[in-house]
Amino acid sequence: MLAAERKNLILEKLQDEKRVVVSELSEQFEVSEETIRRDLDKLEKMGLATKTYGGAVLVENSNAEMPFQVRRKKNLQGKRVIAEIIAGLVSDGDHIIMDPSTTAVAIVKALSDKKRLTIVTNSIELLVELGDASGWDVISTGGTLKENYLALVGPQAVECINSFNADKLIMSCKGIDMEKGITDANELFSQVKKAMLRSAKQIILAADHTKFEKIAFSKICEVADIDMVVTDVRPSETWMEYFKDKGIDCLYGEEN
Repeated sequence: MLAAERKNLILEKLQDEKRVVVSELSEQFEVSEETIRRDLDKLEKMGLATKTYGGAVLVENSNAEMPFQVRRKKNLQGKRVIAEIIAGLVSDGDHIIMDPSTTAVAIVKALSDKKRLTIVTNSIELLVELGDASGWDVISTGGTLKENYLALVGPQAVECINSFNADKLIMSCKGIDMEKGITDANELFSQVKKAMLRSAKQIILAADHTKFEKIAFSKICEVADIDMVVTDVRPSETWMEYFKDKGIDCLYGEEN
């Protein structure tokens, strides 16, 4: 097993159980306890865990983002709900910008019966997923690969996105808050998403219920800058009234 794969599995265990024990991980992965301690050192440096005597605990309020391969396994049902709703909003021939999110992967799968779509993305995972998409135009932004995220960022990505005028942007976030707006964990991600906002006629925020009333490090935009929110569970009445006041449509899958 590769070290990166082992690290992701440790993160999954941390998310599920909130704490891990060095001796148990050593036995599970058949590596030395010293190797596990080095893995936990790396997770601590990433801001995802805090080492304790004999193990580590999850940092639950961290602004650090979990690696893509870990995030993609969380709230799968919610992502499917969001994907099905968004599929109903997309028409044949649409030009769509999509950011590098785990929800975006579910969305492109739900769009499989659409024809003549053009997808512009900075997501390596989406490029792989769409590698055999017949009749679609798939455009990569280029840019610098961000470690652990399967995302392309930087000036080249921004310049590419600025050259397009898309029908829709389907965007994710780490947090949505009435006062602090829509935020992400990393400034590089926010810079690219700000360019995406400028390059699309309709802005659709795909955010599951866990993102509401959360604030991450870097601001993308105000909530009022988006046209529609698509989520998995009906937001609170306070949020529904807020969206109505701002002229934002909100589509959801289930009653709260």
